[in-house]
Amino acid sequence: MSAGPAEPWLTWLYAPGDRPDTVAKAFRSGADVVLVDLEDAVGPGRKEYARRATAELLSAPQPVPVHVRVNPLSGAWGEADVRALAGLPGLGGLRLPKVASPGDVVAYAELAALPREADGSGAGHRVPPLWALLESALGVEQAYAVARAHPAVRGLALGEADLRADLGMREEAGLDWARGRVVVACRAAGLDAPVQSVHPDVRDEAGLAASCARGRALGFLGRAAIHPRQLPVIERAYLPLPAEVAAAEEIVAAAAAEAGAQALPDGRFVDAAVVAAARRTLALGARRG
Repeated sequence: MSAGPAEPWLTWLYAPGDRPDTVAKAFRSGADVVLVDLEDAVGPGRKEYARRATAELLSAPQPVPVHVRVNPLSGAWGEADVRALAGLPGLGGLRLPKVASPGDVVAYAELAALPREADGSGAGHRVPPLWALLESALGVEQAYAVARAHPAVRGLALGEADLRADLGMREEAGLDWARGRVVVACRAAGLDAPVQSVHPDVRDEAGLAASCARGRALGFLGRAAIHPRQLPVIERAYLPLPAEVAAAEEIVAAAAAEAGAQALPDGRFVDAAVVAAARRTLALGARRG
């Protein structure tokens, strides 16, 4: 598996698994992570081809991390997807759709631990990193339990299109509670901050920027995209401003000069939590180069 760009990752670009040419372009897009989609982006008649093409691609390491959204285990293709891809050297992680309980995650993980048919060794292999997609009211209610369901879980994400349909929501603001719950569940489980779901209108860059700003305010870090033109908007929205970097540098410098809680000359209070947040800001600010 290629090391790819340094974390924290901010931009995650979807590409349909049955379009190897589009996947190749995604590698050159500047996205931190490429998300190969075998589920919603691929029609029923192309599922087998998409799986074969993706397995061939991931038979060797790639220039950026590659995660694959497999089909749900409740359908006809999910089990074959997991068995074909788990253990391949180019696979950076699996995105698990329609997760509604910890048991769903465990089922994916146990399947991923089985040897591939082509392996023939009879020995299991390491479970790849897992990201659980919560796409229903039940899934959101189970967010913390899902986050703790298996050691291989690295994060949660919302499937907002399905969730809107399940909840009958008409306005994006209605998702704030579910988004906040996922942020809290991730942090409570010791996981990184979650990544926002896609903004479905690739032409609406102003709307994307506003939505990213809202997501950042709620505690998200980075966002998935469905078109390369969305990537710069997402990165700008999630990178700290120069003033934020300068403030963080002051906090870290003050903490290095004097241990324990303290107040800066301008009145800002500094303690361990504030210092940790400042260091995260500096790590992100370093991406501006």
